[in-house]
Amino acid sequence: MGFAPDWLSLRAPADRAARDARLLAMAGARAGERIVDLGAGTGATVRAMSDVVPTGMRWTLVDNDPGLLALAPRLGGRVTGVQADLTELDALPLDGATLVTASALLDLVSEAWLEGLVARLVRAGLPFYAALSYDGDMSWTPGNDEDAAVTRAFNADQRSDKGFGSALGAESATRAAALFRNAGYTVELADSPWRLGPTDQTLQAELLDGIATAAARAGHNGTELWLATRRAALDHAEVRIGHKDLLAVPPERRAHG
Repeated sequence: MGFAPDWLSLRAPADRAARDARLLAMAGARAGERIVDLGAGTGATVRAMSDVVPTGMRWTLVDNDPGLLALAPRLGGRVTGVQADLTELDALPLDGATLVTASALLDLVSEAWLEGLVARLVRAGLPFYAALSYDGDMSWTPGNDEDAAVTRAFNADQRSDKGFGSALGAESATRAAALFRNAGYTVELADSPWRLGPTDQTLQAELLDGIATAAARAGHNGTELWLATRRAALDHAEVRIGHKDLLAVPPERRAHG
């Protein structure tokens, strides 16, 4: 798993606008003294939560890419970057954490990895805030006869191995919610869709390229024509890309470890 800094920077405004404000505030209220952000990239979660956590918040940003960690902003608190393989769940630096977060991560992970993470968080009694998990829904205005088929193919490709085993893709947020609820957590889910228009043409163009590549990889025929048609409509097209935010809170605070 890896993402280019330019792509993370390009999508950042759409991510920030899409986050559900109520769940973001609720997560901030649960932050405690130290937040551990998994798959942190360049620090999108730090930026997003800067207005809802106290100044001086301690952050531990965990990512396997040292280049991305080096670009992480020092905003809203004291930030420490930790290079780590996220597949090694037992090695994640969660000791002393009071909240664990992730952004645009859950749809990339496998069922087994998610089950392992939930089990570890439950043992530690830690709350978990995961934003911007893709939920399988894409829609364009104006529509195209191939949109539904391309979406199906893209969603199929999302289930391929992203570095954690076969990915959960569009089912990730609802699966995480079920696992936490079964463990006695209180879980909130909220929609957090990207809504892009003609003023977002650069992001839309990059998004279209990524969708077309994935759909073709999944075996969709006619992807090139769909992409050309969609690119020709960038100056007036609107797109909704569905995501979900999740906040899971333990029934009581227990000793962390």
